[in-house]
Amino acid sequence: MPAVTADTLTLPRLPEPAAGAVERPVASVTAAPSGFEGEGFPVRRAFAGVPLEALDPFIHMDQMGAVDYGPGEPRGTDWHPHRGFETVTYIIDGAFRHQDSNGGGGLITDGATQWMTAGGGILHIETPPEELVVSGGLFHGLQLWVNLPSADKMAPPRYQSLEGEQATLVSSEDGGALVRIVAGDVAGHGGPGVTHTPITFLHATVAPGARLHLPWRPDFNALAYVLSGSGRAGSEGRPVGEGDLVVFGPGDHLLLRADAHRSTATPNLELVVLGGRPIREPVAWYGPFVMNTRAEVIQAVEDYQAGRLGVVPAGALMPHHPGPSREPRVN
Repeated sequence: MPAVTADTLTLPRLPEPAAGAVERPVASVTAAPSGFEGEGFPVRRAFAGVPLEALDPFIHMDQMGAVDYGPGEPRGTDWHPHRGFETVTYIIDGAFRHQDSNGGGGLITDGATQWMTAGGGILHIETPPEELVVSGGLFHGLQLWVNLPSADKMAPPRYQSLEGEQATLVSSEDGGALVRIVAGDVAGHGGPGVTHTPITFLHATVAPGARLHLPWRPDFNALAYVLSGSGRAGSEGRPVGEGDLVVFGPGDHLLLRADAHRSTATPNLELVVLGGRPIREPVAWYGPFVMNTRAEVIQAVEDYQAGRLGVVPAGALMPHHPGPSREPRVN
């Protein structure tokens, strides 16, 4: 897992919970089902089965892989539209290329994040680079959809390319966990991502037997998704493992622990922790459009069909198809 690493003993430490702090209880733990997206790359639907009101301001999250592709197997998406929200693509292993109709684009790899505000409308493509398609290799990442409030749904599109080294690095109070803050703030340590909707998004690596206490804004919800490894959530010690989503209740800090036993394949507890201030507005969601009303969704479809969400640029990036392939090997 080559997402940014560091010596936790040299990093700023997160504080111990203050006297009188309220630890967030575990409200639920759900297992993400598997499926396929785009041209056929394997995903886990991290939010499946969880009510939108518990996720707000988030809408959708896919764990892409981890998958060990053979030559000719890597897959991405073709050009497609979005309106009314932001897409956040975080790549842990491997690489993805992005291009959009607003001029944004680049290579996302090894701890980098692409933050695209679709706003009033945009077309984009995400596809593995030709060299990865030809050679194959390990691929692992996440895509998160962050809702926009009604006042910002028609905002101008925006693109942010956040390299892995731009993430703010801190360690847990015992030095046993590395925390990469991509957006938002944890105990005064802010990440580089600029967001319309106030949120926090981070990737933590917790060593076997270590614990992670995270101060958390009381007005934010709190979610933790396990990428790999196993551990416990909350003071009640709810068991969690790969593909589990933890929804926490109210409070001002949360607790996660890694199991003490070591697995050769996944020795650490790897997880994404995220939360935000709920928007509390109606959600009308159809495919790549997330609006407030059915009429707005119908308008988005009509605008896309009329070419008003953008056009594919001349000489645009396209998926690379080297020939027939077999099913990928999912780790």
